Order: sequence, then C-alpha cells, then structure tokens
Amino acid sequence: MTRAVHWGSVTSVELTLNEIIELTNGRVVAGESCQPLTGVASLDEAGVNQVSFLGNEKYYQDYLGTEAGVVLVPSIVEQYPPSAVVVEVENPSFAFSLVMKKLAAQQRVFKAGVHPSAWVAEDVSYDPEKVSIKAGAVVESGVTIGNGTEIGTGVCLNEGVKLGADCLIHSNVTVREYCEIGDRVILQPGCVIGSDGYGYEMVDGRHQKIDQVGIVVLENDVEVGANATIDRARFGKTRIGEGSKVDNLVQIAHNVKVGKHCLIVALTGVAGSAELGDYVTCAAQVGIAGHIKVGDKSLLLGRTGVTKSLEGDQKYWGFPVKTEREEKRLMVSQGRIPQLVADVKSLKKEVAELKGK
Repeated sequence: MTRAVHWGSVTSVELTLNEIIELTNGRVVAGESCQPLTGVASLDEAGVNQVSFLGNEKYYQDYLGTEAGVVLVPSIVEQYPPSAVVVEVENPSFAFSLVMKKLAAQQRVFKAGVHPSAWVAEDVSYDPEKVSIKAGAVVESGVTIGNGTEIGTGVCLNEGVKLGADCLIHSNVTVREYCEIGDRVILQPGCVIGSDGYGYEMVDGRHQKIDQVGIVVLENDVEVGANATIDRARFGKTRIGEGSKVDNLVQIAHNVKVGKHCLIVALTGVAGSAELGDYVTCAAQVGIAGHIKVGDKSLLLGRTGVTKSLEGDQKYWGFPVKTEREEKRLMVSQGRIPQLVADVKSLKKEVAELKGK
C-alpha cells in the first residue's frame, strides 16, 4: 500500500511492486520481489529502491547491467538484468512518467489564497478560496480566473484576460490584454502570450507600426515552454489547438493557427498567418514561412525550412523542403560528388592522351 514518508519539509512516497504493476498495467517477466520503491533514475544510476525504464535500444547495455529495483521494458526484450524485477509494459516511457508522478520527491501541493504582496483588481472574477495567487503577481481589471488555477510569482495578467480552470501559470509569465486561456493549460516561466505581432508598413521612408488588435486563444490542455512567445493577431485570433505542446524558445507569429495535439519543438519559428493541421510535429529549429498550410500529421524534421504548403501524412526534411526520402537521396548523391569529380578528371586525362596520339 502506498505510504508517505517525511524527511523534514520534504515528502516522498513509497510504492510496492504490485502498485507499480497496477499503475502501469504491466506484467512481471523476470524477478520476483524488490524493496519498497522511493524514486526514479536512469538505467546506469538507479539503485535497488528506484525504478528505471528501457525506451531506446542505445541504452541496452546499461539495461543489462542496471542495479535498479524495477525496470519497465517493451515486449520485444528477451534478455534480463540479473537483479532487477523486469515489468513488461506497452509504452515504457509513458509508464515511467506515471510512476514519476507517484514517486516525485516533492509533491506540488495546491494551496488556495492570495499572497499579501500580490495585486488583484477589485473587479477580477475569481474565488479566492479556490485559486492560488502567489507573491508579486499582478491581476488587472476584468480578468476571469477559473477554480483550481495557480498563478505563480511575478505573473502579470493584463486587462480582460480569461483564464480557465486548473491552469498552472509559472513565475514571470505575461498574458496580455483580452487573451483567452482554456482549462488545464500550463505556461512555463517567462513565456509571453499576446505580445504584439511584428507588423510595419513603410510610409514616407519610415517604418510605421501597424496596430495589433486581435488576441491569442490557447485551447484546453495546451502547454507553452519557457521564454516562448505567441503573438496576438493583427485582427481576429492567433489560435493554438487543444492538447498542443509548444517547447522553450519557440516563436509563433500573429494570426497563426495551430491544430490539435501538435508538437512544436525548441527554436522553431512560425511566421504570420501560417496554418498547421492536427497532429503536426515540428522538430527543433524548423522555420515555417507565412501564409502557407501544413497538412495533418506532417512530421517536419530538424532544421527544415518550409516555404510552400505541404500535404499531410508525410515526413519532410531540408531546405528547400522535400520529403524525407527525396532529401536522403540527395544527400547520398552529394556524397558521391568527390568520386564523380575524380572520375571526370581521369576521363579528361585519357581523352587528352588519346588526342595526343
């Protein structure tokens, strides 16, 4: 049975093997019993009281030599370490994340109330007994905050922001005027939602700023990473669809539409009015030009540059963008260039010798 263990102000949790099997819907394929489990670690660092997992074949040797108490593995594994209890699960990485939630060294505890140093406008719509607003936060006039939401230190919610239930807004986040945030949204430290879009017109030899009067809408279960920026629309809405995850240091420009359950990885930039379908994945440092569409379930590999609309259900790579297969063929061909140059030189020499005769 799960029991809490206290060390001073730190609270941890112990799990039994049976509880891990129930939690992960797994089955034991090697080993019989283990000590109570109190933490998680990598295969090469785990001890007898910790849980680890095998999620990548690169770590197979670490797996065989691990001293972990329990290891979560996929069904394809046929060898087992000598001391660990091996639990077969459908998805080791996801199962491991479930265990981590139970075995976190310090559980996050929601504590309702408003810190004395926070400033909350008189007309803010919220229940102070069901919302947590921490030190130094500023909540301006007309804001709405759903129950169970936590506002971190130094957060600024500008006028008219709508914030759903059970959100977690980390330190130093800014959500600008009238933006709409759904339920269970997570905003990591320093991200900015609703900054001005990058819009200027050249008039009389000067760049004149174009007003950005739209908003940003983050649908339910969206997460935005640290120091990411999502610009408000010039007019209308910049929208991030339900369940989509935006990584650290991503820039999403004005009037962009991102579909449901997309993954947008670090240092990706999406230019104005681009549209991403559902289940699109953008790997690190992808660049997407404005006013184009990327189809559902597209996978854009790292450093891909997209300058035209793309059909869905394809893997893309390179700049200018090509299907992954086309890009790999091109890379193979480029690797043959030195030998082709050498062959041409040899043929020229033979031709010259034949002409000399």
